[in-house]
Amino acid sequence: MARARRSRSAPTTHGRKTVHITGAVLERTGDPVPYTQSQPLTVGELELDGPGPREVLVRMEAAGVCHSDLSVVDGNRRRPLPMLLGHEGAGIVEEVGRDVRGLKPGQRVVMTFLPRCEDCAGCATQGIRPCIAGSASNEVGTLLDGDIRLRRGSETIRHHLGVSAFATHAVVDERSVVPVGNDVPPSVAALLGCAVLTGGGTVLNAGKPKPGQRVAVVGLGGVGLAALITALALDDVEVIGVDGVDHKLRAAEKLGASATYTPADAADNSVRADIVIEAAGNARAFETAVDLTDAGGTTITVGLPAPDARSSISPLALVAGGRSIVGSYLGSAVPSRDVEIFADLWRQSRLPVEQLVSDTVPLRDINKAMDSLAAGTALRQIIDLEGSHS
Repeated sequence: MARARRSRSAPTTHGRKTVHITGAVLERTGDPVPYTQSQPLTVGELELDGPGPREVLVRMEAAGVCHSDLSVVDGNRRRPLPMLLGHEGAGIVEEVGRDVRGLKPGQRVVMTFLPRCEDCAGCATQGIRPCIAGSASNEVGTLLDGDIRLRRGSETIRHHLGVSAFATHAVVDERSVVPVGNDVPPSVAALLGCAVLTGGGTVLNAGKPKPGQRVAVVGLGGVGLAALITALALDDVEVIGVDGVDHKLRAAEKLGASATYTPADAADNSVRADIVIEAAGNARAFETAVDLTDAGGTTITVGLPAPDARSSISPLALVAGGRSIVGSYLGSAVPSRDVEIFADLWRQSRLPVEQLVSDTVPLRDINKAMDSLAAGTALRQIIDLEGSHS
């Protein structure tokens, strides 16, 4: 595997310097599992142009492996290729563009996978709707202003969700990062930007449980468990977990869930909750979540199923029971507001983010990490990027 050479740089045609980095590039989608054999991701040396006026260069420290990455690898989310994957990460700012305000070298930053232009109809909803410009740039694999900073020789490499965290360095728009205190460890900071912002944001921004209510989480991966621990951080809220995998149920119990069920057991025991969060990202889990929602309650779906997935539910049950269904993207969060809320909960020992991490793996094992995620054997895996800088 090629190693990053941090000191080597050369001028580009844009007048900026090129940083030679090591990163994991997705070459093809839809390869068969195991990915350790088909090798859809290749780890090697790339060229990264320095930051533009509103961009920052970040030395990456840690990145989480999320289903949103896997959904690109397996073809459920179509993206232009080749693309440097990874969207959940944290690192240290090394350089800022001339027009950047509020960020400086030496700060630890949390990457967020949907930049906010702060000027569109989506941003005006304060998290309810995604940023229109950010969604458009994510779709085509550019930074927010339409630029691409990654190359491999003469070949253009696309950015993943404005971040491309599976690398030793990243150049991102300043609106794709949120500063966090350097007291927050890299592995915790990384999860604040996706798993916690999405799962925890769903609880605080979309669910807003009241004292005495019951919250159920269907799907106990990284996002689901983040929702679970956030609900547990609230006063007088009962929290239960639902999943079909035993070790995920045990993880929820260890984190403090009052009860856990398989979907079948939940149905057999007529389990109901006031707020039910679906975080599995498949049609059957969504149906389970709706079935678990008590009269007058709310189902919140945050998982991302395949585009052609369809569910069957009873409209009469919604009307007769006064039930609601809400979609929540990125936890209906405003990262610049919410990341610090979660960081403070972690500082108060009320949000045990560290316990969401099941494994730490080197960048060279990225295909193996995708296999573990696809098999459902991992909660949140952290890619250790600090070890890739030497």
